[in-house]
Amino acid sequence: MNDSATTSFQLGQIGQIAVPVADIDRAVAFYRDTLGMQFLFQAPPGLGFFDCSGVRLMLDAAETPPSEKYSSVIYYKVSDINSAFDELSKRGVSFEKQPHLIAKMPDHELWMAFFRDPDGNLLALMSEVQ
Repeated sequence: MNDSATTSFQLGQIGQIAVPVADIDRAVAFYRDTLGMQFLFQAPPGLGFFDCSGVRLMLDAAETPPSEKYSSVIYYKVSDINSAFDELSKRGVSFEKQPHLIAKMPDHELWMAFFRDPDGNLLALMSEVQ
């Protein structure tokens, strides 16, 4: 392979993120009703799909659960992290701790708050504050 072919290719926008879950109905209810995400559809065997502003989230209840669980952390951008934290807390989401400063950038601060879904997958709110 030549260098120009290698350097011209870049991964860009995320199209879909798959998250393993144990119980598809429980997971769909949590993401749809508790987190308030835009539900698209549920499909057999054990799949649920959501639209996250153009990125599709797929919940996957595998027929045979893996011996070890692997998951990607999904970071949800919010404009006001404290309001989002308060609203989700009211809906029963248990956060690992209060929203906190992660880094001071030259033009903004990065704030995050971490929580888990019913299957223990780590999720986060993130906010870039001017």
